[in-house]
Amino acid sequence: MATATQTHPEEATDAPAPRRAKRRRGVRAAGQQHRAGWLTYLILVLFALGSILPLLYSAIAASHDNARLSERTPPFWFGDRLFDNLEAAWNDANLVKAMTNTVFVAGAITVSTVLFATLAGFAFAKLRFRAKNFMMLLVIGTMMVPPQLTVVPLFMAIAEIEWTGHLQAVILPTMVSAFGVFFMRQYLTQALPTELIEAARVDGASSLRVVWHVVFPAARPAMAVLGMLTFVAAWNEFFWPIIALTQQNPTVQVALTNLGRGYIPDQGVIMAGAFLGTLPLLIAFVLFGKQIVGGIMHGALKG
Repeated sequence: MATATQTHPEEATDAPAPRRAKRRRGVRAAGQQHRAGWLTYLILVLFALGSILPLLYSAIAASHDNARLSERTPPFWFGDRLFDNLEAAWNDANLVKAMTNTVFVAGAITVSTVLFATLAGFAFAKLRFRAKNFMMLLVIGTMMVPPQLTVVPLFMAIAEIEWTGHLQAVILPTMVSAFGVFFMRQYLTQALPTELIEAARVDGASSLRVVWHVVFPAARPAMAVLGMLTFVAAWNEFFWPIIALTQQNPTVQVALTNLGRGYIPDQGVIMAGAFLGTLPLLIAFVLFGKQIVGGIMHGALKG
């Protein structure tokens, strides 16, 4: 006859106690927030200074004249000509029209790039069609072509349709980017479950409703990041706009080239113009940086 071994309640309770204590300590260690040490703060301060110093020195240089800037010892503090140089740069470069054009161009390029890159990225990530991998390789391959190689045929094309000097000559060639398609494809492959799309299809959702109610909400963090990168790149673009546009209808970067002309260029006015051209980007990041970073973190935690 088999006999069952009996265990006292004290032994049953005391045996797994060390294991439970380790588990509780592990949960506390995983959930607690680590405090940054002095080395972390030092590294962050150094990176912040390295990012701020160029902009700060451009403002300092914009407050002096050519005589002070040409001295052996450069100025390390603000002078008394900052507002005079800012006014001269604003008027000489016609920055009112230039900034209006740049906001329109950068905004149009950003909206079109985010929209088309999200749609193409969704197609490459979740849809099935022939030669999908080959077409994705072609998209990636276009990133390896230097933009200087496309300047001549592109200029011949816009000259043929008489777009030279018009803003659409800058907007149309950059309405979508290969990097944006690749970026959205990589993000949606991980962040968008296929089961969610299939559930929407079962409920009778059309392709447009799937994109609007499923794809766009899931891709919102990546769309914010891509939009920020695209807007900054479009605002700072110089190579193609200087070829396609004129001083009568310029963007900011094209207009700023007018400040460097003359027998003796006024370096203070040039630095003032550069400072004015960078200021809108800083304002946009201050206003929307928290939402962009919050979207990135939301997407990271959700993934």
